[in-house]
Amino acid sequence: MATTKTLDDLFLDTLKDIYFAEKQILKALPKMARAAQSEEGKAGFLQHRDETQGQIERLEQVFEILGKPARGKTCEAIQGILAEGEEIMEEFKGSPALDAGLISSAQAVEHYEIARYGTLIAWAKQLGMKDAVPLLQANLQEEEATDKKLTQLAQSSANAKGATKAA
Repeated sequence: MATTKTLDDLFLDTLKDIYFAEKQILKALPKMARAAQSEEGKAGFLQHRDETQGQIERLEQVFEILGKPARGKTCEAIQGILAEGEEIMEEFKGSPALDAGLISSAQAVEHYEIARYGTLIAWAKQLGMKDAVPLLQANLQEEEATDKKLTQLAQSSANAKGATKAA
């Protein structure tokens, strides 16, 4: 008979999922920075790349707390979101709407991460993983701050530029 899966198993699976996702995001951010037309956009994506590196390190600490190897598990959701971003980069290359598209892709990524971290924090509390909670909360706070910055970037320039009609 198969062993019954527990919340511990679900926590570990979800941790592997977000670990995989962060590593994919780390690879995608330099591409997004290169594609961005505005200097602000480029700088924003590169800053987030540095933050993502720190988030991966925190996740590795959580694996350590669990006494498990830091291993990712293929996350199809993040692969789909990033593939959509690639599509926007190709289809809107050189267009005034490109940056608005890049920002929307980046926000889809952030919202996925925010959802995952929120869940992991709730489960860590329930499972009494006191040491893991602050590490996951630090990641969540950074994702939320990035999401706010992306919204400001979109409102201040990218969406307006994207709305101007092609001459």
